[in-house]
Amino acid sequence: MTTRLLNPARLITLLLLPLTSLAEEVKRPNILFLITDDQFKHHMNWMPEGKGKNLTPHTDALAASSTILDRQFVTSPVCTPSRFASLTGLYPSRSKASDFLDRQKELDGQASVEWNTFITKGMPSLPKMLRDSGYRTGIVGKNHVVEVPDMEKPEWLAKADDPDMLALLKRNGQKQRAALQEAGFDYSESLYYDNPDFIGVKALASHNLDWIAQGALDFLQKKDERPFFLYCAVTIPHGPGEASRSWNADPRITAEGLLDQPLNIMPARNTIPKRLRQAGLKDNARANLLWLDDMVGALVKQLRDSGELNNTIILYFNDHGQKAKGTIYNGGVHSEAFIKRPGGFPVGPRTDIPVSNIDFTPTLLECAGVSYTPSQFDGKSFLPMLEAKEKQVHDALYFELGFVRGIIKDNLKYIALRYPQSAENMPLAKRKRILERFNKNQQRRGRPVYTDDPMAPFSHVQLIPGGGDAEHKSLTLYPAFYDNDQLYDLSKDPNEQVNLVNDPEYAAQYKDLKDSLRSHLAQMPGTFGELKPTK
Repeated sequence: MTTRLLNPARLITLLLLPLTSLAEEVKRPNILFLITDDQFKHHMNWMPEGKGKNLTPHTDALAASSTILDRQFVTSPVCTPSRFASLTGLYPSRSKASDFLDRQKELDGQASVEWNTFITKGMPSLPKMLRDSGYRTGIVGKNHVVEVPDMEKPEWLAKADDPDMLALLKRNGQKQRAALQEAGFDYSESLYYDNPDFIGVKALASHNLDWIAQGALDFLQKKDERPFFLYCAVTIPHGPGEASRSWNADPRITAEGLLDQPLNIMPARNTIPKRLRQAGLKDNARANLLWLDDMVGALVKQLRDSGELNNTIILYFNDHGQKAKGTIYNGGVHSEAFIKRPGGFPVGPRTDIPVSNIDFTPTLLECAGVSYTPSQFDGKSFLPMLEAKEKQVHDALYFELGFVRGIIKDNLKYIALRYPQSAENMPLAKRKRILERFNKNQQRRGRPVYTDDPMAPFSHVQLIPGGGDAEHKSLTLYPAFYDNDQLYDLSKDPNEQVNLVNDPEYAAQYKDLKDSLRSHLAQMPGTFGELKPTK
């Protein structure tokens, strides 16, 4: 078991304190985990790409008093597996979700990490471990990580006040809350099972941060002596991004139907354009970011007013890189995060030590003083790094998504692309059916159709000719995208444009990285070409 031990002198000091002082001294920290959705680096003033480009004063103030993780990576760069890794400390390919396991069987035993790696009943999780240790736990906003069995599909064109549709959404909501309760969340409100477009009702397919904020504030305002863990997952800047379906949508719209009245807990939405103009900013993406910042401000104000801010750890995290979503190139797996605690961390305001989102669970458990067995996680606590006691967390970082696996070690990166035989030999008729179904769904949602060619190549993450919607923009950014083996020197080529696999100067490093990935895969579920053949 790993525990944080006090030295004898410190223990004697604590024992000599009056009981009231002792209680205050050993009070465990609250944890606020803020996770954004598809945020670009240029949306963040605290990243070089975004400095001065956004009106986000509350978030900027948090970042200024935090440690920014400049080399924060995610093991899988799409929504569900990223959240799975963050809340379990495990690689997403360890999911036991039925859709994930069924997909593995279809692909000749190869595990395909997509939007299918859910937390399932009985699985250990960060909120469950915190709850078991005496925390009260809550979730608001986007779920898309805890499996909810038997969800019903509503009619896409149903009216916003259709009673049958509302009854169906209520049943889905009850099922979702029950699943979240089992996963460790005692409190769950203002929930989106998926992104607004995927709720299943066009009339309700809009963002409502005010509603998410209300759910978070209701949790924070509850009188309770226990420390809290709140997982607050917003749905923006992910699409739909147009004003009429985001900051300027009907404020009564929620994922569960229409509110009787708009909420009045944040600055009025109609003040957003004026505030942006005063700051010299105009585009709509910045409007959504200011709206998000208003929510951050409301939560920080509540913590300050309740006296809890000085005992709260705040982790702000973007779910994955957005420049190359749906790939394990750095544009997809290099994410952004900062972590704050009262008094700061000895490592300082920024660190370039590589960490992964599989490290969040053990790190936050250690921050909370919760004992755990290190071997139960793939991740590792980076609290010793934050406290300037260690200068390295991992020897190497590993990545998994769809039909690619990868490793970063000492600024060198190896990517392996392997399609199973069932994909390589997919009949033309099946390719046509898949593409027609995908294009029909794109048209239904008002999204573009990218190709009508059923023989167009697949992407790295989905067996859709021409690639799916999430990853489509990434397909033309990398010259070696379809090379089976790729090697990049990130110190010279951070955008991964030159494949060094055949460069004799890198032959030894290529072999070393490939061997390291092979050894890693031996410990993971599923096959992966000749790097992990069927036994």
